[in-house]
Amino acid sequence: MNYDRLIDAQTWAFIKASEDAYPPDAATLSIAQQRAIYDTMCRAFHRGYPDGITAQDRPIAGVMCRVFAGAQPAIIYLHGGGFVVGGLESHDDVCADIRAATGLTVICPDYRLSPEHLHPAAFEDALAVTRAVAVDGPVLLAGDSAGGNLAAAVSHALRGQALILGQVLIYPGLGGDVDAGSYVAHAKAPMLTREDVLFYAGIRHNGAVPKGDATVSPLEDTDFSGLPPTIAIAAECDPLCDDARNYAEAIVTAGGRAHWVVEPGLVHGYLRARKTVDRAAASFARIMQALQTLAIGGNPKGDTR
Repeated sequence: MNYDRLIDAQTWAFIKASEDAYPPDAATLSIAQQRAIYDTMCRAFHRGYPDGITAQDRPIAGVMCRVFAGAQPAIIYLHGGGFVVGGLESHDDVCADIRAATGLTVICPDYRLSPEHLHPAAFEDALAVTRAVAVDGPVLLAGDSAGGNLAAAVSHALRGQALILGQVLIYPGLGGDVDAGSYVAHAKAPMLTREDVLFYAGIRHNGAVPKGDATVSPLEDTDFSGLPPTIAIAAECDPLCDDARNYAEAIVTAGGRAHWVVEPGLVHGYLRARKTVDRAAASFARIMQALQTLAIGGNPKGDTR
């Protein structure tokens, strides 16, 4: 794959800055070391809160959450990190920017991580928080990478209960075929490789990934009917790219409303580049528009590039 042609100079600068803080071979380090390096990287990209935005940490359904209070409906934002790294600090400024852009309440759960807490711990935490918050009215689900997986899994678990207005999945890993499509074409992509995907999946399950379990791999569900309106956003230079398309197409085939977008030349983790890379900024604006549209019951539209 000719990434020099696909990826522009701004994105390469973001990749270099990321790798300076979080080296490509980080998966070979201990879990504690990986978490420390990831937290340091996220702090390096933290751009602070927009004016007037504040947050409070409080437990919801027994899960500590960071709450950016605003209007309803609430957005439950599930952070990425391969189910192994990340937490309230890693996506702190992302959630603050979502609150500022949409005006909506944003709730980020600090779900349990592997390997201390194997699947289904993270899923159970995301489900519990969603149910608790939805007592006060239907919610929006959003998440990036592993968080996109959790959002979709929760949507499948709660289908038909009128609790979820819609979901926005950002470069999600949804359990696609790791021996086909983008997993092969972008196996050595910058920021995330196929090997990384397999490594973190193994940690989440302490070995082989279970098959046919929608709480693990939403793409392996046998029923895609009754799911909330969905927009799935992929980075072109990412082994997970095809998961967004395949998931959206499965929902549409089942009679639901879904749309997918592939962002040209972008890489996994590009939300951290939303202030420095024009392509990432444009994608972030599309994500904000999608959330606002879903919040009022609309159907997000856009380019299927």
